[in-house]
This record gives sequence, C-alpha cells and structure tokens, in this order.
Amino acid sequence: MAFTLAQKKIAAGTAARPSFSRRSAVVPRAAITLKDPPFALDALEGKGMSKSTLEYHWGKHHRAYVDNMNKQIAGTELEGKSLEEIVMASWNNGSPTPVFNNAAQVWNHTFFWESMSPNGGGAPSGKLADAINASFGSLDEFKTQFKAAGATQFGSGWAWLVADKAGKLSIVKTPNAVTPVVEGKSPILTMDVWEHAYYLDFQNRRPDFMTNFVDNLVDWAAVAKRFEAATA
Repeated sequence: MAFTLAQKKIAAGTAARPSFSRRSAVVPRAAITLKDPPFALDALEGKGMSKSTLEYHWGKHHRAYVDNMNKQIAGTELEGKSLEEIVMASWNNGSPTPVFNNAAQVWNHTFFWESMSPNGGGAPSGKLADAINASFGSLDEFKTQFKAAGATQFGSGWAWLVADKAGKLSIVKTPNAVTPVVEGKSPILTMDVWEHAYYLDFQNRRPDFMTNFVDNLVDWAAVAKRFEAATA
C-alpha cells in the first residue's frame, strides 16, 4: 500500500499527529471529495460557457461548499456518511441545520455539471421526448416554462425538471440550496440561476444565459437516463 507524504512524516515523527476535538481517539473517516465535471474546463467554450466560468464556479464556489461541509461534519455523526445521507439528515424534516446549505450545494452542483455536455443541445428522443410532449405540449413549451421558472426565482436558486413514477414531468424552482430530493421528488435536469453561474459570460443577463443553457448545453442523453431511472 502506498503512503502519502503526510503519512510518511507522521510515521517518521517529523509531523504532528492530527487531533480531533469532537471525537477523540477515533480514526477520521473519509471526507466528501470534489467531483470533477464530466468534461474539460474549456470544453464548453464553444457552447457559451467559458473556461473562466468553470474555473470560478466549479474550482472555487463548488470547492468551497465541499471544504466547508467537511469542516462542519468533522467529528460528528455525519462524518463518513454518503453525500445523499448528509443532505437528508441536515434537511432535518424542513428545519435545516447549518450543514444543509453546503451539503445540498455540493449535490446540486455535481448534478448541474452532469446535466451538460460539449455535445449538448438539440432535442431529446424516445420516451423522454414523449413525456415532454405529453406533459408540456412540445419541447418549445417546456423550454418556455423552464426558463420562466428560472427567471421568476427571486435572488439565488435553481430550476428543476422532475419526474414521477408514472412518467409525468413537472417544473419546480427552489431558493438558495434547496433541492427537490428532500421533498421526495426525482430531479432529472437542473439549471443554476445563482449569479455566479453566469455573470462572467452574461453579466446580469440571466434570460440570455438560460436560453443558451436550454438550447446548447443540456445533455439530453444524461437526462434520458435519469428519466429511465426515475420511472423504473
């Protein structure tokens, strides 16, 4: 087994061993890590999302949520839990604990990156296309309603496409870090409408960002897989 430099220093007595104020004499459990987007940071340049936006949004904002959450859960009963378990526990049946905002934002952002692709855009097909037509009348009408949800979310938040077991689709919006998962819903697509999601590329033009997102960035293949899982 390979050892890290820090482990080698501890073994050699050249570095102080870590101390744990809230759970002494217990080996620390694995922290939640920052997951890479499923594309290079410059891969969406031709699709309206710059490398600079990804460097700040993923590399700084998303990373800060991960780091802050890990600090908050260290030495508590949440340490070592999965991210989903941390989100649900910290939601606390609608009375969120301080951990929730960071944990939910970690989950939301990973879901957001995995909703996009350098090959994004176009139109869905198959069962997902049928469900969109059945639920909204057409893809264009879905886009109109989805963008309206993002536009009318005052301040920071998210727009979501969710599916029920029967395949019925609906659009919801949530403030700040709230995710539909805590309400038992199955999201299959999300759009981040926090200002840091678009300000470097679109300044204060949220509508332009949203149009670009639904027309050029959505990975419909990924959304279709989520739809299949939600209705299985």
